[in-house]
Amino acid sequence: MKKPRSLFIMALILASGFSLSGCRNRTAEEAKPQAAAESAPSSITLTAEAVKTAGIEIAEAGFRPVVRKIQAMGELMFNPKRLAHMTAKASGRIEQLLAYQGDKIQKGQTLLTLYSKDFLTLQGELLQALEQTKRSGAEPAERTMAEALLNSVRNRLRLLDLTDGEIAEIERSGLIRTVLEVRAPITGNIIESLVNFGDFVEFGVDLFRIADLSTVWADIHIFEKDLANVGPGSEAVIRLGAYPARELKGRLFQIGNIVEEKTRTVEGRIELANPDGRLKPGMYLEADLQSAADTTALFVPGGAVLDLQNKKVVFVRTAPNTFAPRDVEIGLALDGYVEIVKGLKSGESVVVRGSFFLKSELLKKSFGEDRP
Repeated sequence: MKKPRSLFIMALILASGFSLSGCRNRTAEEAKPQAAAESAPSSITLTAEAVKTAGIEIAEAGFRPVVRKIQAMGELMFNPKRLAHMTAKASGRIEQLLAYQGDKIQKGQTLLTLYSKDFLTLQGELLQALEQTKRSGAEPAERTMAEALLNSVRNRLRLLDLTDGEIAEIERSGLIRTVLEVRAPITGNIIESLVNFGDFVEFGVDLFRIADLSTVWADIHIFEKDLANVGPGSEAVIRLGAYPARELKGRLFQIGNIVEEKTRTVEGRIELANPDGRLKPGMYLEADLQSAADTTALFVPGGAVLDLQNKKVVFVRTAPNTFAPRDVEIGLALDGYVEIVKGLKSGESVVVRGSFFLKSELLKKSFGEDRP
């Protein structure tokens, strides 16, 4: 009976020994990372020569306006302030058609001539009124009435785009012009011609549509959720599918008053110079709008931030030629700068060039490669 009991006690002692040994092994293994972490270098000190050789440059963290980019889609359109829709100001038959769709024309250029009975009749009335004025006696009322009639006829001829010089020439010569010249009201391109040679046109009939394409409008669609961050004056960078390598800059000058029900967008307009005529109304575009800068945040140059052991860090200069890694939390990236949400204070000096050299030195020091 004693022998089984002795065997049981020995087995219990052996099990306890193994258990204590396992605990000691685990404790040692857990201590290794902790010891390694405690031994990891917290800074790098270099000689002045090493700093110069590594090309290390310093900049201060500072507050900058927070300007977010808002994307919008759209298309180019005619500038309606430089668009003319020509209609017939008198009825008649087209005797000459001197310009066609696609032609580049100048303001005052004759586009067609019109044989118009209305024009002939009006010239006759002008000469009669002029003669009546000359025959009017010294009676003031009679002379006033004659001059009023003459001025009325002159004004009706001006409505047909006759100049004062042309009217004066008819009065001087007493000769009636056979055809009425229809002239371009603006310089531009004929984008639509609606008549042909020999057509008889009535008063008010469409003749031409002319567009001055020296400027065009970018008509963009701004999402409802972005309206609080943009306004007239917001800067924009525009890219066209036709010219992907070309960027156009402008400013938002107008925002619409109605939200489009299906897309939940509002129209915004940007005027663009078009001196070479390469911008064509109807082209699709993408626009990056800069939001109104109503807040500030802490920023550092983008080259200051790098990855180290799955963390974002910057190297802070803690003393002359001494640099320490600092864990940071980043936010927006804007125009080559990175927002620092956490980990830095304004005015602290950070490495913006040569950070990878410091990172390499830090890693070598962590693994003891710099030891003899």
